[in-house]
Amino acid sequence: MIGRLNHVAIAVPDLDAAAAQYRNTLGANVGPAQDEPDHGVTVIFIELPNTKIELLYPLGDDSPINGFLAKNPAGGIHHICYEVEDITVARDHLVAEGARVLGDIKIGAHNKPVLFLHPKDFNGTLIELEQV
Repeated sequence: MIGRLNHVAIAVPDLDAAAAQYRNTLGANVGPAQDEPDHGVTVIFIELPNTKIELLYPLGDDSPINGFLAKNPAGGIHHICYEVEDITVARDHLVAEGARVLGDIKIGAHNKPVLFLHPKDFNGTLIELEQV
């Protein structure tokens, strides 16, 4: 059901510093910052030859990233994102298998439908699915 790894998301306490580190220290292709108000984050995508890294920074006081950074002040891996052909079919299959879907299907940072799966159902890892 899942396809290729779309991205690994890293929550960061300083978005500009993290972007500069990837750009200057690691020599990566770093995209522009984009606000995603529906998700409560500002994101920057780093393009790699085989996948992407998504830097996440809180957008507003209600951002879900605030809680993550309170527990992990230096930042860290927040979630991994896999591609799926049909997000509705994937959701229905996962629910039938007992997986918990967090919230509704939304439009993500790539303007494609996304959903999240509860980390307790996947070895402590928050999983995002993105329809390709």
